[in-house]
Order: sequence, then C-alpha cells, then structure tokens
Amino acid sequence: MTLSATTATGGVALAALLAFGVFAIGCSTNTTGTRDEGAAVVATAEPAAPPTSEPSATPAEDIDPVALLKRDPKVSTQVKADLKPCSANAYPVDTSYGNLTGGTAPDVVVNVMTCDDAVGLGTYVYRESDQDHRYENVFVAEEPAVYATIDRGELVVTRQVYAKGDPVAYPSGEDVVTYSWADTRFTERYRVRNNYSGAVGSGPVDTVPAQSPPTDN
Repeated sequence: MTLSATTATGGVALAALLAFGVFAIGCSTNTTGTRDEGAAVVATAEPAAPPTSEPSATPAEDIDPVALLKRDPKVSTQVKADLKPCSANAYPVDTSYGNLTGGTAPDVVVNVMTCDDAVGLGTYVYRESDQDHRYENVFVAEEPAVYATIDRGELVVTRQVYAKGDPVAYPSGEDVVTYSWADTRFTERYRVRNNYSGAVGSGPVDTVPAQSPPTDN
C-alpha cells in the first residue's frame, strides 16, 4: 500500500469516527431521559395580602338605646322625661347601625319620637370609644320634628319647618342637612330646603252655595 492510499484510508476512518461522535451527541440531546442541568427553579407565589376588614353594619349584639339615652348627660331633661314606653316595654325609639365615623365598630343613630303622632323629639349619634369601648355621644339635635338616617356613610338629618299657625301634621317645609365625619366631629356638607304646597292638608275650601234662580209669580 502506498503512502497516499494509507493517508486516504486514515482520513476516511477519521471522518467516520467524527460523524459517529456527532450522531451520538445529537441522540443524547434528543432523548427524553433524565438530564443533569443543575438545580430546578421553583416559582414561588407572593404571600397574599391580609384582607382588609371594615366594621360590620351591625354590632355583635344589639345596643340598648334607651339605656344609652338615660345615662347620657347630653340628652336634655325634657327628652328623658318624655322617654316613656307607649305600650308595655315598647319605647318610641328608632335605632340604626352603620359606619359613619370610620371606627372599628358600627355607629348607632337613635331617634326619639312621640307616641301619638311619631313626631321626632331628638336624634343622637353614638360612637364606640377607642379607649374603653363604651359608646359616647358625638351628635345631638333636639327640636320638634327632627329625624336622622344613614345614607352611604353620611348622616342625613331632616328638620320640619313650621310657620305660624301650621298644624303638627302639615309643616310648611323641611330642611335636609347632610353631615360627614371629619377628624373628631360632624361637619355640614349639604343643605336642601323643601317648601310644601299650602293647598295640601289645609282642609276643605269654603264655597258659597249656588243661588236658586228666581221663580216667576
């Protein structure tokens, strides 16, 4: 065998060996077997933020509004004297619960009325103290025909307006005042005056009876 033939034969063998190596590497990368590529990356979820808690619309147990009023020094002596049960133990008191002041417990709105015609005598708002958790008075309105409600986190107070000679059942109008809690007290935000028609509830209108036509004698 000549040198050139030997060289050619060696080159062919080397090329075949390299081709086999490439083929083997390609097969190893395409296999589905286990491969050692280092530690796997584990995705961890961020811890969920704790849910925000808002005061419930009602307390754990109902508040005794009559007891609140009787021990409240801001309630006038006259209202306390008029605070009597209409029948048995049924007092003329309306109670509403809601979030008015942003505290951790619901606020309490108490309306005191007369037994006969349910005319408002006074309205009061109580807020739970952060120190001793007792309810304290943060709003007072004592005047005839006053009533308060909770509307979307605001205090709405309605006061009937009477002109001279108006019967209790038919006032001349009403003032509707909206209050919002700011810092440590309620501040007025809106005021609306509604005037009622004087033709409503004024009683029958006096009419002159029709005269009979004269008769010919």
